[in-house]
Amino acid sequence: QVQLAESGGGLVPPGGSLTLSCATSGANLDYYAIGWFRQAPGKQREGVSCIVGRDHETTYGDSYKGRFTVSRDNAKNTVFLQMDSLQPGDTATYYCAAAKDRYGCSWYLSVGMESWGQGTQVTVSS
Repeated sequence: QVQLAESGGGLVPPGGSLTLSCATSGANLDYYAIGWFRQAPGKQREGVSCIVGRDHETTYGDSYKGRFTVSRDNAKNTVFLQMDSLQPGDTATYYCAAAKDRYGCSWYLSVGMESWGQGTQVTVSS
């Protein structure tokens, strides 16, 4: 069973940066898609980014291209989400999730994944 644990959330001023980490266990990251999602109070969950495959293929939601960067360290079984130019609208709980890759990242970002972490809070405020 895949287990995931997010860390790195916190309070950051507008324009600032933050890097989230997702520690995984029970998954060979070459064969699992690992995604980042977020949910703000009163809003629907959004797919942020995803990384999959031996080539570390990445996919981003349209709102995050150019600001967020997803990466993976197989040796540490960890996936990272670098977030730059953060704005108050980025305030949300961020979750990492995993699925054995069958359908590709775009599909998973749209419909969700099989295993989820507990989430980490990101607050962007002055």
